[in-house]
Amino acid sequence: MPQLQDIATQVRRDIVRMVHAVQSGHPGGSLGCTDFLTALYFKVMDHKPAPFDMDGKDQDLFFLSNGHISPVFYSVLARSGYFPLAELSTFRKLNSRLQGHPTTHEHLPGVRVASGSLGQGMSVAIGAALTKKLNGDKHLVFSLHGDGELEEGQNWEAALFAPHHKVDNLIITIDANGQQIDGTTLDVAGLGDIGAKFETFGWHVMHMDGNNIDEVVATMEKAKSLTGQGKPICIIMTTIMGKGVDFMEGHHEWHGIAPSDEQLAKALAQLPETLGDY
Repeated sequence: MPQLQDIATQVRRDIVRMVHAVQSGHPGGSLGCTDFLTALYFKVMDHKPAPFDMDGKDQDLFFLSNGHISPVFYSVLARSGYFPLAELSTFRKLNSRLQGHPTTHEHLPGVRVASGSLGQGMSVAIGAALTKKLNGDKHLVFSLHGDGELEEGQNWEAALFAPHHKVDNLIITIDANGQQIDGTTLDVAGLGDIGAKFETFGWHVMHMDGNNIDEVVATMEKAKSLTGQGKPICIIMTTIMGKGVDFMEGHHEWHGIAPSDEQLAKALAQLPETLGDY
C-alpha cells in the first residue's frame, strides 16, 4: 500500500504539471480520481500493457467515460508501461497522441474508445462485457463515470439494459464528487440517491471512499468476488475534487482551469516527487 500511495502522489504531480504546461485541461476530477485509477491499474486489474492490442482478449478492460479527466488516465497508463513516460510532456499539443480527450485514431496504447462526449461509456463497457461472455473470456470490464455525467439520458438506458441481460462481468464506478463545470450537481440537476436508483434497476450497489486507497483496493476486490452472480455491479465512489492540492479541493472552478506559475509551485510543494518527474 505505501507503494500505491507513492504512485498516486507522483500521478497527482504529473497532472498539475501537464495541465500547467499548456494552460489547458481538467485538473479537479483528475486529482480526485487518482487513488482509484492508481489502485485499478497497479493492483486490481489483470491487464497487459505490452504488447497492446485493441481487442483486449484474456485480460480485464477499462473504459474511461468522463474523458475530460484524461491527465490522470494518461499518467497512470504511462507509469504502468503502456507508452514512454516522456510522452506526457506532449499533452494537448499539436500532433500529440495525448489529446485533451482520449481518441482512438491517435493509436495511443491503453485507449480503446474515444471519450469526452459524456454519457456513452456505460454502453461501451456493456458491449465489451457481453463480447467477453460470447467469447468465453472470463475476464472483467471496468468503467468510470462522473456523477454530473449521469444527467445524460443514455446512461439510464444502459443502466436498464445491463441487469436485464445479466451482464455480471461488469463493474462500473461513479465518481460522486458533487461537482460539475457549472457548479454543484445539487444546484445544476439534483441526482437524488444514485445508489438507490441503480439498485432499483437491478444492480448490486456498493459504496467507497475514493480517496482512501486502502478502501478502494478492498472494495474493488470485494466487487470482483461478486461478479458472475447474475447482476452488474455499481460502486458509488465519494471523492473530493482537486484532492491533494489544498486550494483546489472541493471547488468546481477547478473542473477545467489550469494553475498559474505561482499556483503550480504551491501544488508541487504539497506533492513530493516520489518516482521521478517525466
